[in-house]
Amino acid sequence: MTTTTSAVTQTVPVSLGDRSYDIRIGSGLLDADESWTGLPKASTAVIVTNTTVGPLYAARLRAALDKHYPRVLTIELPDGEAFKDSATLNLVYDGLLGAACDRKTVLFALGGGVIGDMTGFAASCYMRGVPFVQVPTTLLSQVDSSVGGKTAINHPLGKNMIGAFYQPVRVICDLDTLDTLPPRELSAGLAEVIKYGPIADAEFLDWIEANLPALMARDKAALAHAVKRSCEIKAAVVGSDERESGLRAILNFGHTFGHAIESGLGYGEWLHGEAVGCGMVMAADLSMRLGLMPAEFVARVKVVCERAGLPVVGPALGADRYLALMQVDKKTEGGEIRFVVIDRLGSARMQGAPEALVRDVLAAHCQPA
Repeated sequence: MTTTTSAVTQTVPVSLGDRSYDIRIGSGLLDADESWTGLPKASTAVIVTNTTVGPLYAARLRAALDKHYPRVLTIELPDGEAFKDSATLNLVYDGLLGAACDRKTVLFALGGGVIGDMTGFAASCYMRGVPFVQVPTTLLSQVDSSVGGKTAINHPLGKNMIGAFYQPVRVICDLDTLDTLPPRELSAGLAEVIKYGPIADAEFLDWIEANLPALMARDKAALAHAVKRSCEIKAAVVGSDERESGLRAILNFGHTFGHAIESGLGYGEWLHGEAVGCGMVMAADLSMRLGLMPAEFVARVKVVCERAGLPVVGPALGADRYLALMQVDKKTEGGEIRFVVIDRLGSARMQGAPEALVRDVLAAHCQPA
């Protein structure tokens, strides 16, 4: 699945026919000319970033792109999940239209998952589709959200409910950008790394547990392996089920509970990865209550999430509120809330669950209302 293009850069291909692309992983990739060669030709490149990442890396990316595009512009958005909405999305369109950008303009998403999602969604809609490149700068976006073409904005009634499947033309994961990541954001990213073990690779879960101290210390070799293996798993799933008609849904392990936490508290109160980490503990418990997994598995997921610095007790929203929020989930069908559960270590599936069991899970893992 993976090929090595040099001693420091690893490449994971995402195979989608004529929409295939590479994920490039390594250090120093922002400044490497080969990162940006072979991209679609255009008169204008537009960097979309935010007020946190822009001051750190936008000038470097612009200097690299200046060699390939006659005009390089920057659109800087406010930072945070709270701004992943239609009003902020319109700021991207305002910038593109105000600069008279044409349908060959290439967008570069420089930032975390919010920037990647919004830039991809803007690219899918602007002039009915322009190419875009993912340049993820957080661990969470490097291992998950930048890969696979899911783009979206939030709505007050539901997370990621308005969006499109739209693939990037390349993903550049420069591990050096993780040096400036706040510790809380690093932990949030580790949730999406941990996820891949229970759903697809039991040995990877063993590796994560053994190497958590190195990952928390930002050891580059450990991070490179974590990003590469996560991208390999996601690329394989996306290649088999691009539009989430079946298999791809397993990537949402912990997300049904997690999205309810995010929506219920207000977007940005908990980071996405924090909500997913807590949601994985709940989903593991649900798997046990459905008779699929032993209690030891629940304890194992809880311990690894705690060690990664993630919350494992949900907020006091109340079971009724949790259930109402989970009804507004893309996996819900015919009014039935469907969960990603683990049926054996390294294998997941999606199914419904009796409401009484879900309430038991919430009572066991959430603060009392």
